[in-house]
Amino acid sequence: MSTVVDTHVQIEPNILYFGTPVVLISSMNEDGTANLAPMSSAFWLGWRGMLGLGTRAKTAQNLLRTRECVLNLPSDAIAAAVDRLALTTGSDPVPERKQARGYRFVPDKFRRAGLTATASETVAPPRVAECPVSMEAVVEAAHPVGDDGGTLAFEVRVQRVWVHEEIRMAGTSDRIDPDAWRPLIMSFQKLYGLGPQVHPSTLARIPERLYRSADLDRARTV
Repeated sequence: MSTVVDTHVQIEPNILYFGTPVVLISSMNEDGTANLAPMSSAFWLGWRGMLGLGTRAKTAQNLLRTRECVLNLPSDAIAAAVDRLALTTGSDPVPERKQARGYRFVPDKFRRAGLTATASETVAPPRVAECPVSMEAVVEAAHPVGDDGGTLAFEVRVQRVWVHEEIRMAGTSDRIDPDAWRPLIMSFQKLYGLGPQVHPSTLARIPERLYRSADLDRARTV
């Protein structure tokens, strides 16, 4: 029988952001300008991603209208640039709920953050040159979350993956070096970096190619 004492206590946290990678989503506004918005409600399955966004967000509206975006993953080295986008919105007028939280309209998010837009290959929104990872993607579906209609989970399919050379595993053409990649992490509204590996992973014995999905082959035709 275990001798470990259960030290859990019951709480009711207002949010459950225990730690997820930050994503800078670039999308296209109605006037042809690019919007850039930070978010951290994202996870990945094969060459698809799930993105949680409020329905009133400019990014959500752009994704519903254009069905495409770029998912730019910043490293912890550019945390300050990401933070300059906090409390900004591409919506004009600013939605009432965001006004109450201190948001303001910023038409040029790239300039505000001090980041560089670079052309994508398969979608209209630009990539962020300073982000070590950029993924061009199209929207496959938008799923309502909850009962109030205020949140959507976007299912996006990746068509191109671009990475900085320094995070590619040496001697390979299709692998990221996790010891070189330092994603920016959001945990309970605060920004963190990723520490060193704490323990070898048994799962790492499985070759990554065995997880390959049909979406990767499909991306090659775009």
